[in-house]
Amino acid sequence: VIAGFLYAILILVVFHPVVDLIDNFNLTYKYAPLIIITLGTAFEMTAVEKIEEQLASLRIAKRSMLSEEPAYLLDIDVSKPAQSESSRFVAVSCSNKSIRVYKRETLNFLREYSSCPGILNGVRFAHTCDSIVFSACSDGTVKCWDIRLATQKAVQVFSGYPSNIFISFDINCSDLIICAGTEKVEKDTFLVFWDARGITNCASATKEPLGVYSESHNDDVTKICFHPVEPNLLVSGSTDGLVNVFDINKDNEDDALISTCNSDSSVSFIGWSGKDYKQVYCMTHDEGFCWWDIAQLDTEEPITLLHVLDVRDAVCVEDDSLHYLVGGLYHEKADKLFLIGGASTGNIHLISCSTEGLSLVGTLCGGHSATVRSFCWNPTDESLLTGGEDAQLLLWKPGAVERSLAKKASMKIASSVQKRVRVHNSSLKSRKK
Repeated sequence: VIAGFLYAILILVVFHPVVDLIDNFNLTYKYAPLIIITLGTAFEMTAVEKIEEQLASLRIAKRSMLSEEPAYLLDIDVSKPAQSESSRFVAVSCSNKSIRVYKRETLNFLREYSSCPGILNGVRFAHTCDSIVFSACSDGTVKCWDIRLATQKAVQVFSGYPSNIFISFDINCSDLIICAGTEKVEKDTFLVFWDARGITNCASATKEPLGVYSESHNDDVTKICFHPVEPNLLVSGSTDGLVNVFDINKDNEDDALISTCNSDSSVSFIGWSGKDYKQVYCMTHDEGFCWWDIAQLDTEEPITLLHVLDVRDAVCVEDDSLHYLVGGLYHEKADKLFLIGGASTGNIHLISCSTEGLSLVGTLCGGHSATVRSFCWNPTDESLLTGGEDAQLLLWKPGAVERSLAKKASMKIASSVQKRVRVHNSSLKSRKK
């Protein structure tokens, strides 16, 4: 802000004689908007730069204690804060088929839930009750636990059809609908939907599906993500390379399919971005990146904002390497999309995304000692949670100072779900945008 103010004074001082001259010819109003736009751009640039500095200044605030049974930390979510409150809990899905719950501020362990014999895929808190947590399971169910209870039994089970193996899921922002994506079995791939009403009452009855979408993907549905604000909008990604946007309020699957975008590779991560979240983006298993503007569907403008075949070649990291992508986060305050990647040594790279390309913002070092597999961004306090193959859960905050700076030894272990999603080289299904 100060830089923008000084820039404004500089423009007035330098161009004051010119403005006087223009005013003599009654042309001031013609050029005034140009000056205003220039000043506005200066303020905007400083706001984005400030956010990038905050991200680059992230430091370790807390580490969780290592479990007696170390496991890969595959997915992380934080409880949604009530009014004037911060998030209280962190849930992590692990490669040993369990969900671990921690206190968010201290990372103290609270309890653990086992899903044996199924493999867990993803973990999500309910939006309206911060004690309810879900996870999809390879046994064809989505299970719901209440972390206020000591019982190991799920308080509610959402069952799929007999052949379903769920590898992705999400719950919409109003907690009304759950959707899970299946692995391909024979020729079948499904998006399965349930009515989630009643979860806060902890009803114990098993719920049957409302219905399925079965025609829009022809391979494993690797990711599902509901819109952050609109409860009826859903985006799905698959190893068939397609990223589909649906309006589930429509009567049938054909009408519900708003857009199909082709990433040309197996999809590993998807998300929403942009003002009013009218953009979608995806990452692929071969470290590619695609970004689309869904708001341009009904215009003559192209919807593709950026397509990078291999981010590892597009981003320059001095004295280090970018080996993989973990995911992305959209920063509302800065109206900016950032990507999170890393190196096999455990370093985390923060990457700024624009229509002109990708650039490195900063690198978080000294935390993990092996590949980072999961993260969760908390916009409330600008903090970042990360988990990896070293079995560590870390909380990063701007300018934090860790009490113990000793880097943990590598805990990298073999995981039964290291290749939990099949990546195919077969020809991709082609769809019109």
